[in-house]
Amino acid sequence: MEITTRRGKTRKSKLRGLFRLTMVLAIVGVLSLLFIFIYAYTLGPPPMELSQSTTLYSADGEVINEQHRGRQREWTDLEDVSPYVIDAFISVEDRKFYEHHGFDYTRIAGAVLKNIQTLSMSQGASTITQQYARNLFLNHDKTWDRKIREAFYTLRLEWHVPKEDILEGYINTINFGHGAYGIEQAAQMYFDTPASELNAAQSALVAGLPRGPSYYSPYAHPDRAEDRQELILSMMHEQDVLSTEEYEEAIHYELTYETSEDEQSTVAPYFQDTVERELVERYDLDPEIVEAGGLNIYTTLDPDLQETAERYMESELPGDDPVQGAVVSMDPHSGDVKAMVGGKDYRESPFNRAVDARRSPGSAFKPFLYYAALENGFTPATPLKSEPTSFPNPDGEDPYEPGNYEGVYANDFITLAQAIAYSDNIFAVKTHVLQEAEALIETAEAAGIESPLSPNLSLALGTSEVSVLELTNAYSPFANGGEHVEHRLIERVEDHKGNVLLETEPEKEEVFDPALAYIMTDLMTLMFDTRMNDYTSVTGHSIAHLLQRPAAGKSGSTPSDSWMVGFTPELVTGVWVGYDDNTELEHSEHGQTAKRIWINTLEGSLDDGLKQDFSTPEGVEEVDIDVGTGLLADEACGPSYTVAFLENTAPQDSCVEMIEDKEADEEAQEEQEERENEKLMDKLKRWFSTHEE
Repeated sequence: MEITTRRGKTRKSKLRGLFRLTMVLAIVGVLSLLFIFIYAYTLGPPPMELSQSTTLYSADGEVINEQHRGRQREWTDLEDVSPYVIDAFISVEDRKFYEHHGFDYTRIAGAVLKNIQTLSMSQGASTITQQYARNLFLNHDKTWDRKIREAFYTLRLEWHVPKEDILEGYINTINFGHGAYGIEQAAQMYFDTPASELNAAQSALVAGLPRGPSYYSPYAHPDRAEDRQELILSMMHEQDVLSTEEYEEAIHYELTYETSEDEQSTVAPYFQDTVERELVERYDLDPEIVEAGGLNIYTTLDPDLQETAERYMESELPGDDPVQGAVVSMDPHSGDVKAMVGGKDYRESPFNRAVDARRSPGSAFKPFLYYAALENGFTPATPLKSEPTSFPNPDGEDPYEPGNYEGVYANDFITLAQAIAYSDNIFAVKTHVLQEAEALIETAEAAGIESPLSPNLSLALGTSEVSVLELTNAYSPFANGGEHVEHRLIERVEDHKGNVLLETEPEKEEVFDPALAYIMTDLMTLMFDTRMNDYTSVTGHSIAHLLQRPAAGKSGSTPSDSWMVGFTPELVTGVWVGYDDNTELEHSEHGQTAKRIWINTLEGSLDDGLKQDFSTPEGVEEVDIDVGTGLLADEACGPSYTVAFLENTAPQDSCVEMIEDKEADEEAQEEQEERENEKLMDKLKRWFSTHEE
């Protein structure tokens, strides 16, 4: 019994010790918090200093824009802001704003629990006061030091600044996207109306933007923006700040967007928007750092090239014509984007067609097809017959029957070199069939195409949609000797103290054989070689006289799109022209527009530069080919063209021999046609069999 009593006393003694320790820690904690609160209170209100301006520099160090994120905001008194705006922000950002003292502990606990469950940091719990405190900082690093100082700022704001003043400061300092900082700029830019006159639908839209100004941009991503607007309206309704009648009216209100005449971004505005987006989405820079400002962003932009591209876009696409366009110019060796035009007029439409639009490239996609063919044994002199062709479908559906532009066919054998110069669609689809089903897709993806590609016969004619930036970048391996390069807009980012936050280097990977890349480039120069004109003209004949330097390229068209992508050794440029709503183009009017923008931008930007030629790699030889026969040229035969071959792969026979034995030639041609048809049918069966698997 004594032993049991002694054990019981020991256990009680331990419990009393643990209780005393807990009480001591609790007292110390309370005293510490009390000291912190008293200290924060005695500090008085925080200095209401706003963030510094962010400066963007071009590749040559010229300032292209200074984004004023400080005192140059247009400040609006709270009483001059629509009540719907206040209700929308409180509903979505901080429904207990008028009740808490800076921190919503229930939300904090919920966010912590959610982040533990998802093993992420996706959930935040910042109150409006905390967000406003954050906007007053010059340094937004995610460090404990910054978090502690932010907490002090939050307490000092709550204790010394009225709630209405906190709310007023908050809505006047947050980022609404596209250069709009503060509610007045946002109201004017998006809806061309004062902040005092925003209705419930408009207020919910702008209240949804600060969480992700680029992600929820109503210009770039209208569906995302309006989904979030509807969510906020439903929250306002649930919290009884909107009656059922007001909610129904707002949810059915048709939003129309304006842009301010005083838009800050005047130099390369589409480029600047993409820079801001990529800082967060591509390079994972903290959005709070970007929003706070005080950054020096060094970009790859060439202001002269940008001005040239904008000027020729404007001259070719007048403002009274609803047809739109986009231009991207890049250095094919580094991936540096030198110019970007996302539309005719940023003030009318900030939607970036160079990056965010996906359109069918038509024949501008064929270089990837023909590079794959070169890898699989084709040569520039490989012959296939250009004639109306019906490609059977083994599933019993209607056959695929592509056609050439304006129904023009050779009705004879032509070479691969002629097929790309004339943009013969029949030759292209036959080439696609005579390879493995995935050959084209694998080649395009290696070059840098990331958009989904459909493995069907029509892919040879560019029916899968891509962006202008994506397709332009994918031409780089042809221009640089076989290397895929990642596009780059940002070289370096520094904070206001000169600390480097981000520094990038060109990203390269060899994906094409240098010799075959050169041969493909050489083939693409033929679209400008009018000596090849035969039963039809080369596709670049309308601008060939304007070309003053070695260049290669490929045009493309669909009923709704016109493309031109081409390059010199130092610059690759892509141009798209079309209607936003996919209205069919009048090709008699706009069929050559993309080519003219391309050639004028190219020549205008390189006018004073050296006229470099493409360097020929080892293992390649130049051979003269007769236009009429596709065999070795001779003066006795007629027009010819010069094209590159891998050594020992050029034709061995002379065109003269075929002319001298015309009858034998006709017999040989019949035999060749029979062999082609048999081979095509066998490949079709195998192609579809592979596709089904």
